[in-house]
Parts: sequence; structure tokens; C-alpha cells
Amino acid sequence: MNSTPLVDGHAHGDGHRHPAHQFETMEQQKETSTLGMWLFLVTEIMFFGGLFTAYVIYRHMYPDAFAAASSTLDVKWGGINTAVLICSSLTMALAIRSAQVNWRKGILIFLSLTMLLGLTFLGIKAIEYRAKFVERHVPGDVLNEPFHFELENHHEAAVAQAQDPLYPRHAEIFFALYFIMTGVHATHMIIGILILAVLWHFSRKGKFDSEYYNPLEMTGLYWHFVDIVWIFLFPLLYLLGAHTH
Repeated sequence: MNSTPLVDGHAHGDGHRHPAHQFETMEQQKETSTLGMWLFLVTEIMFFGGLFTAYVIYRHMYPDAFAAASSTLDVKWGGINTAVLICSSLTMALAIRSAQVNWRKGILIFLSLTMLLGLTFLGIKAIEYRAKFVERHVPGDVLNEPFHFELENHHEAAVAQAQDPLYPRHAEIFFALYFIMTGVHATHMIIGILILAVLWHFSRKGKFDSEYYNPLEMTGLYWHFVDIVWIFLFPLLYLLGAHTH
């Protein structure tokens, strides 16, 4: 491996890692970046927590409409995406491990696989979004196609709709939350993939090894957090109506 890798934008000829000018030691630099990442993740938890709270409140208010709307989501695609993200967490962890054992090729391989899995997740979400546009389950009036919700051969939903004329509006709330929550999650995935691409570039230049791989670790924390958010989104959005057909 290159004996004079770039560290924080500076090359050093002695083969040792040197902290950025604002830190006294590499250990202090690592602890500071770790603390900063955890603080950032706390703000993310608060952000997603607000969305989850709104979902729980509206689900409690309109349980029948939410269950019926949830039943229109494709559990198969949601399950596949769950497996995809679990695998991506594994490849991300393996990329970090590769750095710890000075296997540069391994870092590149596993970062590439993580990005590929992330893109696979986004591709499946695009398929699901397209289906919702075709079914006119997008809230509001998109492309002059107003929201429409009616389940064929769904006796319980028909009875509920007959008893409550606002039933479709309540279902529209579900889809609004669905697009907001999954859309924000997908945005985080896109950001994560872009960060991984930058890390792949630096890994190719030999920046990371057993002495310095903190950027990989911090990105790993972010990636695992995004995966965990989906672990909560999947049952809330997809499994709520899985047995209401």
C-alpha cells in the first residue's frame, strides 16, 4: 500500500498519520468526528420521530382507511427492499473490515456492492412509485389526475366508505405520509450513495488503511441508521394491511 497516503488533504513522507491542524492527536480527531456523527444522528432521529408520531396519530384516528390503503402496497417489493438494505449493511461493514486488515481491493469491492445495493433499492422504489401514479393513489391533483381510492372486491372497505363519506380523504392521508416518509428516506439513500462514491475515489487512491479509516466508520453509522429507519417503515406501511385483502 502507498506509504505516503493523503491524510486530510496533506501528504506526509514519514509514513505516519498526522491529525488535521485543529486536533492534537489522531485519537482526538477520531473521537470528535464520532461525537459529531452521533449528534447528527440524534437530530435525524428527532426528524423521523416527528413523521412516525404523525403516522401513529392518524392511524389511530382512521384505522380502517389506513389498513385498506396499506393493503394496496406491494409487500413483495417491500420485502425485497428490506433484504437488499440488510445486505447493504453487511457489505458496508465488510468494507470497514477490509480497511482494518489493509485490504484495499476489498474496500473497493464492498463499497461498490453497497452502492449497487443502494441503487437497487432506489430502482425498486421507482417501480412502486410508478404503480401508485398509475393507480391514481398520489395525493392531490398530479398531472391533472386527481387522487382516487376505491378497492374492488373489498367488502369491508366498501361498507366503511358507505358509512363515512370522508373515507377516501382519510386514505389520502395515508398515501401522503407514505410518499413523505419513503421519499425522505430515499433522499437519505441518495446522499449516502454519493458519499460512498467519494469514499470509493479516496480508497482507490489508498487513503484508508488499518491506521486511518474513520470516514468509512462514520459513513457506516449513517448507512446503518438509514437501513434501520426502513426496518421501521416496512411494517408500518406495508404490513398494516397485508391481511386485509
